[in-house]
Amino acid sequence: MRRLFYTDQHTIELPPGHKFPITKYAKLRAELIADGNFEFEPAPLAAREVIEQVHDANYVEQFLSGALPPQVMRRIGFPWSEGLVLRTLASVGGTLAAASEALQQGWGGTLAGGTHHAFRGEGAGFCVFNDIAVASEWLRRERAIERIAVVDCDVHQGDGTAQIFAGDDGVFTLSLHGHKNFPFRKQSSRLDIELEDGTGDEDYLSALTPALDAVFAFRPQFVFFQSGVDALAVDRLGRLALTHEGLRRRDQLVLGSCRDHHIPVAITLGGGYSDPIEATVQAHANTFRTAHAVFDGG
Repeated sequence: MRRLFYTDQHTIELPPGHKFPITKYAKLRAELIADGNFEFEPAPLAAREVIEQVHDANYVEQFLSGALPPQVMRRIGFPWSEGLVLRTLASVGGTLAAASEALQQGWGGTLAGGTHHAFRGEGAGFCVFNDIAVASEWLRRERAIERIAVVDCDVHQGDGTAQIFAGDDGVFTLSLHGHKNFPFRKQSSRLDIELEDGTGDEDYLSALTPALDAVFAFRPQFVFFQSGVDALAVDRLGRLALTHEGLRRRDQLVLGSCRDHHIPVAITLGGGYSDPIEATVQAHANTFRTAHAVFDGG
């Protein structure tokens, strides 16, 4: 059975009414355990020196020690705690583990990660360290992977990833996101597809198809799929209008393309803010079910 890596053993205390859906992670694992198709392993903690291949060493030190200025923590959106440190390190570690699994098995997954709003020297939007960027640098340095693509389908632009890899010929960044949604100061990905509020399944998929053609024309040796499900119509922060079936077709398109091109892919979770949260959990679970069907014949 395929291994998936999880972080929900690390808890963080959030104030009442906080927008971050911390409960979805344990609920997602429980949902997938019931399927019986996966094994689950606690995500390892990423090593500081691996994170510092991407992030400013002073920023890393200040976060780990709880010394970041209050205004920096406000941009991140979490109160600092030792639990947040552990969860953050596990989130990066889970993506590293999923990337390693993908190299061996064709695909790997983490029930966390996709923290694409983190820049080299600061975090934002519930993102402290950019796990996809860290794992990309690790693949290039330790596994001799020269060409990497990031397929970011979260409804919010992957601005941190875009800026980290700006001008880097070895990484193709695709972001398919809401034009009027956060972040309001967009960065320049290699390819940005901006969608209007209310975009539904067919228009979304019609935009994604040629974008994936551009990704695979780049001839990547590895793909990261930021599989946020906040494009769902019932999402509180999404502003798009996709159905569960539309998201399933999106996942089929991305993952089937990776399989057909014989390119390993690591799936990271990304965003999802539906109320009730069960709609988000269902959509995330469907992504991993689709991966199982595409790659493992499930």
